[in-house]
Amino acid sequence: MLTDNIYTTQIVNKDFKGLRIDKFLTTCFPELSRSQLQKLIKNGNVSCDDDIIPDVSFKVRENDSYQLYLPPPADAEPQPENIPLNVVYEDEDVIVVDKPAGMTVHPAPGAPNGTLVNALLYHCGNSLSGVGGVKRPGIVHRIDRFTSGLLVVAKNDAAHQSLSAQFFDHSIERTYFALVYGVPNPLNGTIDKNIARSSFDRKKMAVVASAGKHAVTHYQTKEVFKNIASLVQCNLETGRTHQIRVHMASIGCNLIGDQVYEKAKKTLIKAISEEDKKFINSFPRQALHAATLGFVHPRTGQLMHFASPFPEDFLALLNVLKHI
Repeated sequence: MLTDNIYTTQIVNKDFKGLRIDKFLTTCFPELSRSQLQKLIKNGNVSCDDDIIPDVSFKVRENDSYQLYLPPPADAEPQPENIPLNVVYEDEDVIVVDKPAGMTVHPAPGAPNGTLVNALLYHCGNSLSGVGGVKRPGIVHRIDRFTSGLLVVAKNDAAHQSLSAQFFDHSIERTYFALVYGVPNPLNGTIDKNIARSSFDRKKMAVVASAGKHAVTHYQTKEVFKNIASLVQCNLETGRTHQIRVHMASIGCNLIGDQVYEKAKKTLIKAISEEDKKFINSFPRQALHAATLGFVHPRTGQLMHFASPFPEDFLALLNVLKHI
């Protein structure tokens, strides 16, 4: 399968001499249609010895070879969608949103619409377009699709630069709560382990001994439920992809409901009813909530702080664990 790269044809022999360039290329790249190749030629993506082929009727020459540049597909521009938003705070510079679990932050493969970006474009109108890039307008950080909680979005370039700088130097306050299998040991501590893309599964992140990106999570165990599960508060010093999920799994306390990093289910004691056991083990998302968010306002310099209560599904799981 062709990807973003430059491809060179075979050398033209006497059988192909004088053939139109578009017809010749179809014999070299059968996975591309003739109309696709004609468009690439017209856009200047076919050359011979650094000379751009002028048009589709160009006749190939014997002993020449030709280069085809296949550009990456252009990202589709997100479209505004009338999707309800839980707006916690908004002014001319920033908007703070309490994102529900299940909503993707920005368009991605498999989620081209229905995202927070689509909703923000509708809510904010033209003021948001172009801020921080076409595909991710205003986005300075994100939380996973199945994580609930608070995000701040920039509404202009100055706010985008200020917030991005705060995230870069780790001065943003972010508190998460997670419901995990087992009990952390020690109960409170710091996980300082680099994170990189897994070498076994490119869809996953993993703790690595060397290389990767520096990642630090401070955690406190707030409540233990008969040594079966725990409520843990996590504060991020860094913000790596899947950081809390990967770090907690690395100490044997994978998040309840995490379908990506969840290892074999913990064996629950027999005293738990089958109904409760089924409810816990079938929780449909990672039990992770972005509960607080603090930052310096980009215009006023005022310290802003916001809090989000646990959503209903998180509370339901917490209630089951409290009564096991």
